[in-house]
Amino acid sequence: MAYDASIRASDSDRDRAATLLREHHAAGRLTPDEFSERLDKVFSAKTLGEIDGLLRDLPSVDLYRLPDAELTRQPRQAQPRRSHRGAWRAALGSWFTLTLLCFVVWALTGHGYIWPLWVSLPWGAILLGRWISGVHPDGSRRQVRGPGGPDQGQLPGRDRDLPGR
Repeated sequence: MAYDASIRASDSDRDRAATLLREHHAAGRLTPDEFSERLDKVFSAKTLGEIDGLLRDLPSVDLYRLPDAELTRQPRQAQPRRSHRGAWRAALGSWFTLTLLCFVVWALTGHGYIWPLWVSLPWGAILLGRWISGVHPDGSRRQVRGPGGPDQGQLPGRDRDLPGR
């Protein structure tokens, strides 16, 4: 099928032209005023010829090609593993600090009833339950290291020499 400039433009044709204009504006080929003016005309264009007329003085851009080699990208850094030990240390440190603060306030006020236990015991019980069940302080589960790993109740290095294993 030959190109016909009088064919009506579709919404996807207008969107593709707008994307091209954005690319040319980002590259510095269009001033903000030119970009805005052409963008308005692209969205009001009725035919492919009108859209082509707005892009005629701009170099063609292939939106599907890979980025240029001139773009310098830093290699992606590996995300640091969450430290369960550090997270537990922070959670227990918070619990201990608040418990200590409550007991200091209780001691300074001179009340006979030991109300700080209502703060520290439930929180401590929740932390203990999470530690026993293997739930990270942020709510995620402990990562399993594979069959027979330390997280599945076996000590590392044990049971290797047993027959049948």
